[in-house]
Amino acid sequence: MKKTWLLGFGFFSISITWSLYNAFVPFFLDPFLQSTALIGFMMTLDNYCALFLQPWIGNRSDKTVSRFGRRMPYLLIGMPLAALFMILIPLHTNFITLVLFMVLMNLAMSLYRSPTIALMPDITPEAQRTKANGIINFMGGVGAIIAFGGGSMLYKANPSFPFVAAAAITLLSLLILYRFIKEKRDSITWAAADTERVKLLGELDRTTVLLLAAIFFWFVSYQGVEALFTLYGKHHMGLEESASAFSLTFFSLFFVLFAIPSGWLGNRFGKKTMILIGVIGLFLVFAAIPLIETLVMLRVMLALGGICWACININSYPFVVATGSERSIGTRTGLYYLVSSLAAISSPPLLGLAIDHFGYGSLFLCASGSMLLALLCLLLVKHNGSSSVSRTEAV
Repeated sequence: MKKTWLLGFGFFSISITWSLYNAFVPFFLDPFLQSTALIGFMMTLDNYCALFLQPWIGNRSDKTVSRFGRRMPYLLIGMPLAALFMILIPLHTNFITLVLFMVLMNLAMSLYRSPTIALMPDITPEAQRTKANGIINFMGGVGAIIAFGGGSMLYKANPSFPFVAAAAITLLSLLILYRFIKEKRDSITWAAADTERVKLLGELDRTTVLLLAAIFFWFVSYQGVEALFTLYGKHHMGLEESASAFSLTFFSLFFVLFAIPSGWLGNRFGKKTMILIGVIGLFLVFAAIPLIETLVMLRVMLALGGICWACININSYPFVVATGSERSIGTRTGLYYLVSSLAAISSPPLLGLAIDHFGYGSLFLCASGSMLLALLCLLLVKHNGSSSVSRTEAV
């Protein structure tokens, strides 16, 4: 598991970057745009390119042969570029440069996100992947806590400081990964990549489609809340910008605390079982938040939401990988991030439009409705997430 903890630095850098992006970029857009729906749309404009890049990059990395390995070349290119454009975002001079830097940063992240995550199953036996995913998500959750907690303090001092810090962490994480992860030595699936071809559309059987649909709906719920929560706290509950961002720390903290236990429970009781518990729980949490008027109760509910999200998020990616073959890990990783990108594109503007028409309370009502749709799709999935179930039995 030592390699898993080291690999966690890649997910750590991704998480801290996205958390800072979602928490503070809406404040940069706010002076230029008067509509929450438009802010939500601009937060996802860059994802349209990522929508096509991530599944293609994931599939391409399955076929890549280099002296650095299958995945590492994409990290070596994408991570330095992402760090550069992250620094440039708060240095924008007008609306055009702000959007340009947002797009370029997200394009750079699209180059290495799928290959970074695909490294985990590459170097981890199937029986240990749920626990390994708990570890790397623990690292990612720590990144989110630093982003929302420490980032809030840095933002208060200077809006550019959190972005500079995220860039430095990204470069440090790349150095750690390059130094300690040697794919040809550590990978258990390297040989298959050299001899077998993987077709993207060939992975879309009934089980996979239903599972991806469930993932899409729970990411619509999560992405919309994450992107618009700081505005919800500011405009609906009257919180200061820093206090609104800091409240998300409670969600991330309890996600972190339950990340490793969730992986263990998923391995013990089944990935699907834990995901079902998490989806039902987060549905109830999001449905209850519009009724809450105090900051203390809001943070309590966000803490419960973090536990439920751990049940979902820790077990979902290994579930997707388990329904396919070892040689298609990168491809299925790309499909996983394809549907999350679709959610990131559609959710913030749609939920922002609902806010514009019905008020900020509708944010969590829409989010709970999307969780209900995820639950319905998941109940139709017959696969239990164990590699012992063949794909033909699952269809």
